[in-house]
Amino acid sequence: MKTAFGALSLACLTTIAFADENPIGFQSSTLPDPHNGRALEMVVWYPSTTTATPQLIADNAAFVGASAVRDAPPTAGEHPLVVLSHGYRGNWSNQIWLASSLAQKGYIVAAINHPGSTTHDRSPQAAAQLWLRPVDLRRAIDSVTTQPEKFGRVTNGQIAAVGHSLGGWTALEIAGARFDPERFAQDCKAHPQLSGCTVYEKMNPAGTSEAMAALAADWRDKRVTAVVTLDLGLSRGMTDESLAALPVPALVIAAGVPSRELPAELESANLAKRLSPATSRYVEISDASHFSFMSMCKPGAQGMLEKEVPGDGIICQDGDGGRARGVIQQQVASLIAEFLAQSAGHKEGRL
Repeated sequence: MKTAFGALSLACLTTIAFADENPIGFQSSTLPDPHNGRALEMVVWYPSTTTATPQLIADNAAFVGASAVRDAPPTAGEHPLVVLSHGYRGNWSNQIWLASSLAQKGYIVAAINHPGSTTHDRSPQAAAQLWLRPVDLRRAIDSVTTQPEKFGRVTNGQIAAVGHSLGGWTALEIAGARFDPERFAQDCKAHPQLSGCTVYEKMNPAGTSEAMAALAADWRDKRVTAVVTLDLGLSRGMTDESLAALPVPALVIAAGVPSRELPAELESANLAKRLSPATSRYVEISDASHFSFMSMCKPGAQGMLEKEVPGDGIICQDGDGGRARGVIQQQVASLIAEFLAQSAGHKEGRL
C-alpha cells in the first residue's frame, strides 16, 4: 500500500525536534569484541521516572540534539525495543530525533556505530565486512535484553530494526532478507549512477569468495519482529524470494524529492513491490530528501559543513519549498510508532 504526502501547512519547530513530555534516560557504552576486534559504541534511550534535570545530547554547532538524563534509572515494567542502524559515513546521533520520540512513547531504543562506515571510523577493512552490520545489531539486542536493570525489561516478541540508507539494508538483513552479490554487481552495470553502487565499490565487500559467501548468508535474528527502512540503498541486491517471504512486517519510507543517486522508483519503491502486500506498507514523502531523515541542521550549518568538507552541505538540504525538516520528522516518527503498535503481537504480521 502506497501513501504519498505533500507539503502540509504545519508549524515549524524552532528548538529541539520534539517536546519533552516524559522523562528519558540515556546511557552510552562500548561493547567489547576480543575475538574479532570489532568493539561497538552503543547508546540507549529509555523511559525513566527520574526527576533530574535533563541535558542536551549530541547537540553541537551544526546539529540539533535532544534532551535526556544520563544514567537515569529505568521505569518498571516491560518495553518494546528498537535498534537503529545509521547510513554510510553516519553515526548513532543521525536519528536522535527518532530515538527521542520513541523513548518518550515508551520504547527502549539502542543505536550503534558500525565500524568502518561511521563518521569518525573509515577503516577500509572494517567497512569491507558489510555482513557484520546485522551482527552489530544482534550484539546490541543481546546487550540490552540481558541488562534490564540498566535499560528496563524488553517486551517478549517486540523488537524492531530501523535503518536509514545503508542502515535500511542492515535492518532488512537482520529481519531475514538475503543479498545476492552477483545480482547486485550485474544491476550496477545497468545503474552505475546509484549511490548504493558507488558506496559498494568503495567498501569492496565481495573481494574474495569467502566474503561473497558471507554476504549471501542468512543473517536473520528471529527475535526481530518488525522492520522499518528509511530511504534505503543497496536494496536491488536483495533476492526476490527472500523479500516475498520476509517473515516480519515491513514499513518502507522513501524520500520523494527527485534524486539521480537514490531515486525512490529504483530503490524503496522497487523494494516495496517485491515485498508481500499483506505484511508491508510503502510511504513516499514528496517533500523529503534523503537527508531529511538525519538530524536537524542549525542556522548556518550548511555553510559550515560545506567549508569543512566540500559537498557535505547537502546534508542540510530538504525539498525546495517543502516543510521544515523537524515537521517531516514528526510525521515519520508518528508513522513508525503507528506501524510498530499495529505490528506488535501480530504473529502473522498482518497490518
